[in-house]
Amino acid sequence: MRWRKLLAVPAVAILFGLLASCGKQEEAKVEKAADKATTEAKAGAEAAAKAAEALAKEAETRVIATEAYVYAYPLVTMEITRRVLTNIEKPEGTRAPMGQFAKLREYPNASFTAVTAPNADTLYTITWLDVSKEPWILSIPDMKGRFFLFPMLDGWTNVFQDPGKRTTGTKAQKYAITGPGWSGTLPAGVTEYKSPTGMVWILGRIYCTGTPEDYKAVHALQDQVSVIPLSAYGKPYTPVPGKFDPAIDMKTSVRDQVNAMDAAAYFKLFAHLLKDNPPSAEDAPMVAKLAKIGVVPGQDFELAKLEPAVAKGIAGAPKPAQELINGWLKAGIAAGDMKIENGWVFTTKTGLYGTSYLQRALITAIGLGANRPQDAVYPTSEGPDIVKKYSGTKKYVMRFEKGQLPPVDGFWSLTMYNAQYFFVDNPLNRYTLSQRNKLKANADGSIDLYIQNESPGKDKESNWLPAPKDEFVLMLRLYWPKEKSPSILDGTWKIPEVKEAG
Repeated sequence: MRWRKLLAVPAVAILFGLLASCGKQEEAKVEKAADKATTEAKAGAEAAAKAAEALAKEAETRVIATEAYVYAYPLVTMEITRRVLTNIEKPEGTRAPMGQFAKLREYPNASFTAVTAPNADTLYTITWLDVSKEPWILSIPDMKGRFFLFPMLDGWTNVFQDPGKRTTGTKAQKYAITGPGWSGTLPAGVTEYKSPTGMVWILGRIYCTGTPEDYKAVHALQDQVSVIPLSAYGKPYTPVPGKFDPAIDMKTSVRDQVNAMDAAAYFKLFAHLLKDNPPSAEDAPMVAKLAKIGVVPGQDFELAKLEPAVAKGIAGAPKPAQELINGWLKAGIAAGDMKIENGWVFTTKTGLYGTSYLQRALITAIGLGANRPQDAVYPTSEGPDIVKKYSGTKKYVMRFEKGQLPPVDGFWSLTMYNAQYFFVDNPLNRYTLSQRNKLKANADGSIDLYIQNESPGKDKESNWLPAPKDEFVLMLRLYWPKEKSPSILDGTWKIPEVKEAG
């Protein structure tokens, strides 16, 4: 019996040992599970923190990229416009190779849809230049008192110089357009105009009454306008024929082409353009923001090389940026950049924009090539007020009180467009009313313009601006508006309301 008791003691000890060992194993498992849970929780917290950080960086980047898109919009649009308008072997219509003039020989008719809001007041004489490599010399003949305007736009759409009757007179003149950083000697009798960018667009306009005799006279003036690279000045010079690039989209409108670009292509092109078209000194704060999204002047841009959160933020910028640009037409009224008056929307803040990037982008979108306000203002009206639209089913009258015709030192015109901003076919082939028309005055000296689809009667046809049967748009052009009262520039002259006839 005793040996059984003696044997029983080790068995109990072993049992307790086993139990203790199992307890330690369980404890170890619990500790391991706890450690794993802690590690997973820590990893989850770190992942959540990284995700939150990535989202924050994406959101921050999108804000900056949206601003950058708006800032870049004019330069990108100018480049696509340049490609389309110079993609031809020799001058024809509105197109000509780089360094050659496209000369519009007559006013377009209602079948013309190449450019929205065409005018029937001036004949265009247009060229694109690259002054990044060497200056180009522009020669303008003696205009003999005729109104003309040859605004020079840089790559950002700023009108950096505007030779014309208002600023330089109408005698023969020569200008050397030099690019950023150029220094050298120019021929005698040539005035230097420094371009802030390598890209230059000269949008020449010469006033023409549209008669066969005046067409002939203006054609002769157009043919005397010339541009020559400095290296060829004073020597026999024949322009190099252009090359047609089939890869360039010649059908889709420039605006649609730009708006369809994804962020990668848009900012890649923008970065490339910055090499010859540098930002101005006042753009320094924006340049610092650009660097945060990988856009640095003089360097290539590759969206795929950026960290994912930054790339994603940039990729989402085009749509909100386009909404901002389009929305500025209304928001700009509240900001004071745009004005609305008696149903007319217009601005006197064009041509020189400073850091008003939204204003610059909007004018690029709806009126690329706009002049300085001292040269021209373009009030537009789609209806008697901001809600109503004009309709050819109704009759309208625009009355100018005695002595209150648009105050200009150049000329004015009222143009009729359909809802798509093209000329309207009509029995008189008349697309405008202007001071060159023999407008009949009322007994009290006021002048009524009749805006309707059908003739107001033979006795009133001199003052009739034919409208289509459906919706239409009116544009009032004031070239060289007076700067002293009464003036549209300071608000002392108000545009009359277009009222429904009783």
